[in-house]
Amino acid sequence: MKLKSLFMAILLLFLTACGAKEEVRSDKKKETMQSITVANWSQPITEATNLLVDEEKGFFKEKGIDLTVIPGAGGGDAIKNILSGQADVAFTDPGSLYFALDQGEKLKVIYNIYPQNVFNVVSLKENKIEKPEDLKGKTIGVYSLTSGTRQNLLILLHKVGLTEKDVNIVETGISNFAPLMQGQVDATAATDTGLYLAKQKGLGDVNVIDIKDYLNAPSDVFVVTEKTYEEKKDELKKFIEAYRASAEWMMSNPEEAASLAKEFAIDGKEENVNLEVIKLRNDASVSAQTEQNGLGAIDASVLQQGADTYQRLGLVKNKLDLSKVITEEFLEEEE
Repeated sequence: MKLKSLFMAILLLFLTACGAKEEVRSDKKKETMQSITVANWSQPITEATNLLVDEEKGFFKEKGIDLTVIPGAGGGDAIKNILSGQADVAFTDPGSLYFALDQGEKLKVIYNIYPQNVFNVVSLKENKIEKPEDLKGKTIGVYSLTSGTRQNLLILLHKVGLTEKDVNIVETGISNFAPLMQGQVDATAATDTGLYLAKQKGLGDVNVIDIKDYLNAPSDVFVVTEKTYEEKKDELKKFIEAYRASAEWMMSNPEEAASLAKEFAIDGKEENVNLEVIKLRNDASVSAQTEQNGLGAIDASVLQQGADTYQRLGLVKNKLDLSKVITEEFLEEEE
């Protein structure tokens, strides 16, 4: 009995020591995790599923990144959140970037999320808005006054000689198709995914004006302040590696992403709808540039063209030099 008791005591001591070691390892792991906060342009929605599922998939945890995503109401909100120090990385549109740069803010573009311009202006067939010129005198809904929907609408107007004064722009929120369907606006500025979701909810026959036919600038990019760029290079490198891995996963496994969106996205109740939205975003994530240089590759000439267009159309006052703003150092493959 004594021998048995001695054995049990030794075993208990061993297990306690192992448990203590595991606890120390866990504490050390927590200490080595580096925090990154992303200011999103939107609420946590299906199209950004890869950014929302780290609890399940661990793309960022595996790189030592403790990720937090905070919501917003447009790309301008995302920029404001990094300028105020509420976040490290802005998930924002080029228009909001240009406006901030025009105001003298020191920023860096570190990743091209969606190289394709996915914005559009949608109207019911009965409203007979078939071309941009037909928008004159009309009431047009936008997601928010700081969103890419408004910025791209302004581009479209200026391309055909119209200004913001020639239309009535109203802020409608994320459910920007409801006012269109209810006849409260003549048209709404939206995105391809927004249009798809609206059709699922009973949107009738519509005319669609695609902004990419007038300027195919990226829809969204990751932006940081120069201060964050200088002070958190290690964290940003790991963040970009993890985001790229998450994007590759969503492209390779859209069905799994659609299933997880039911749990993590506020608009993800219907898996079949999630799948179509995810496929649209996967398509928007690739371009000739990414085919050559990998996901996130930045075509500086296209972003410069966008900035020049904004200046030419009077949307920004100053000549912006995007070559000083863009960096691809976090996209370089590990050796």
